[in-house]
Amino acid sequence: MLRIGDLANRAILITGASSGIGAAVSRAFAEQGARVAVHWSANAAGAEQVAQDIRVSGGFAQLVRGDLTVAGEAKRVVADSAELLGGLDILINNAGSLVSRRPFLDTDDAWMDSVFDLNARAVVQTCQAAIPLLERRGGGAIINVGSIAGLDGGGSGAGIYGAAKAFVHNLTRHLARDFAARNIRVNTVSPGVVDTPFHHATPRERMEAMRKSVCMGRIGTPADCVGAFLFLASNELSGYITGQNIHVNGGQVMP
Repeated sequence: MLRIGDLANRAILITGASSGIGAAVSRAFAEQGARVAVHWSANAAGAEQVAQDIRVSGGFAQLVRGDLTVAGEAKRVVADSAELLGGLDILINNAGSLVSRRPFLDTDDAWMDSVFDLNARAVVQTCQAAIPLLERRGGGAIINVGSIAGLDGGGSGAGIYGAAKAFVHNLTRHLARDFAARNIRVNTVSPGVVDTPFHHATPRERMEAMRKSVCMGRIGTPADCVGAFLFLASNELSGYITGQNIHVNGGQVMP
């Protein structure tokens, strides 16, 4: 992998890092010499494997557990990560979930809250907790994870999830404007259809239909997403980029 000089020794919190894109991104930053906080909520085995892989390869990883949908937990997770890492330079808001597919007319307040608590409110709260810590380091970067669903409205049963991700896209633009003067860059990476546990419950025929809609003719992998995160985290590579949304979807949607 290409070495990106200014990522070495950077302190990075990656939420939802026990599997899928978060796990791949955690390993990639550790390979660059960054100090990584691997956040997890329910998948202990996955998180421990990610941390072990990093340490065996000579990298630095700390595990941080927390349910970001519980009041106060996002703030604690950020604070604990900064303590374990000796500060915080980069926040990657990767934690998110469809929760379940539900037709719009079957949506109720409790279920909608569960979708927004994880995919939207948790992003607000982690950013609120992280920004003062980034300022102490003279600035930093926040990378939020959006979705193709936040652009096209989402597939069947995913409308509320898509709306939550559209919230994230717009929040990114707001934060980029608000905190540019404080040397904090804020961007979004929006994956398309990627083969992760997120899609394990998606019917095979639906996955095949989505594959056929991708110009490149295949479903994405977590590794396909890694480069966008490394690029946006590096001041050397993207120091004049903020408020942007990089779509990683094989050409399925071209905004």
